[in-house]
Amino acid sequence: MKCLFNFIRKHAENLFSGYFALVMATGALSIGTYLLGIRILPKALLWINIIAFCSLWVLTITRLLFFFPKLKRDLTSHTLGPGFFTLVAGTNVFGSELIIVANKPSIALYLWILGIILWFFIMYTFFTAVTIRKNKPTIAEGINGAWLIAAVATQSVSILGTLLSPFIDSGRSIILFFTLCMYFLGCMLYLNIMTLIFYRFTFVDLKFDALTPPYWINMGAVAITTLAGSTLILHAEYFSLFTEITPFLKGFTLFFWITGTWWIPLLFILMIWRHIYHRYPLSYDPQFWGMVFPLSMYTTSSYQLSQALGLSFLIVIPKIMVVIALAAWIFVFIGLVHRIFTNIKSYIIKN
Repeated sequence: MKCLFNFIRKHAENLFSGYFALVMATGALSIGTYLLGIRILPKALLWINIIAFCSLWVLTITRLLFFFPKLKRDLTSHTLGPGFFTLVAGTNVFGSELIIVANKPSIALYLWILGIILWFFIMYTFFTAVTIRKNKPTIAEGINGAWLIAAVATQSVSILGTLLSPFIDSGRSIILFFTLCMYFLGCMLYLNIMTLIFYRFTFVDLKFDALTPPYWINMGAVAITTLAGSTLILHAEYFSLFTEITPFLKGFTLFFWITGTWWIPLLFILMIWRHIYHRYPLSYDPQFWGMVFPLSMYTTSSYQLSQALGLSFLIVIPKIMVVIALAAWIFVFIGLVHRIFTNIKSYIIKN
């Protein structure tokens, strides 16, 4: 027991701040495969996600209790701080998965409450810290695609709340108004942060080794925004305000889906430029979950968009993308399993 505790404590100390992207990617893929009618796989991914979610929370709580100064330093960092928004998004995506795949809205409700609490704490802690800091990094050093997880986290709160609304009678209108507000807030965060990232891409020197996988969140953030908008449209019957603004929601949601679609070829080209042209090593890195999540979320959001807009011909896109997303998930998951066994083996030999 002591050896297990020491092993957990050792790996909790330097836990990657954005590791909950593993839960986000797995949950989004599980939901996407379920909506597409693929059997067995959604439930298998759900069980993997249960293990991943619980394990990451054990490591996070251990880090909070025993390495709080280091956790605080990471949370208030320009480069590492945005990763903590994956706690919010991971919790809410997992809650959405429990509703859609497992039909467990009662558990999802508690996760939504936890997600909202985490959202408030991380959102205002991080942005306060980077605002009042005296010595600030340049745009090239301080901003990356992970900043957009702030928008992803906000949209995840909107999605889970909207999915919960049919199961809640008291205060339903208040909940749906709140989820609508979170949707628009997520849109604002994306547009503001994306402006800085696009400037970073086009006017500041971008070296191939700096083009890390979290830049895929450029697409992932608009994919989850598409899903949030589509979810609101599909739940219009529960709130009269949704019915009144449905035409606007449809246009705005389509706008974000088109933006996400535009990003995909460019991101693949840049990945080829990094790993093939410059021969940058392609080995397991927890940041790769920041690439798998957007692919999985684009699959799910494209399917729900086709339902929300009544455009059945769009379903061909998620049917193709689910293969790409699944292949990416398997590749990165194998790397994760190999890393875990390597760490266990190394720990046993040393102790």
